Amino acid sequence: MIRIMICCGGGFSSSAMAVKVKKEIKEKGLEDKVFMDFCPFTLSKDHVDEYDIMMCCPHLKYQIPDYNAKYIKNRIPIYIFPPKMYGTMIAEELYQDAVDILEAFKKNPQNPFYFPGEENILKVHRICAYRNQKK
Repeated sequence: MIRIMICCGGGFSSSAMAVKVKKEIKEKGLEDKVFMDFCPFTLSKDHVDEYDIMMCCPHLKYQIPDYNAKYIKNRIPIYIFPPKMYGTMIAEELYQDAVDILEAFKKNPQNPFYFPGEENILKVHRICAYRNQKK
């Protein structure tokens, strides 16, 4: 099972998205594959060891390098959602990205994690998992 922590600045938007995604996880029968919860970014350092991956809203992009250096030290991947994906957040696509991120992170543990060609997340327009996008 993959344990995902979704973070935003104060926890407001991530908590709303978490409710939506948790409902989808149950509806799609993914409970044995993925557990997901939200946490305000400011509190996340106290809970990081409970998760396999952090997925953060786009506006946290500039805080991640310092946060990683202080608290995470590349122990788990920190992924920054592309804005459109964060806005739509589909449980199955989120899970697929998490699987791919964890696999790639084993080979190159660097944070924040980016899929190839997505280093500038503001230019990424996909709402599906990286592997499912039309190229």
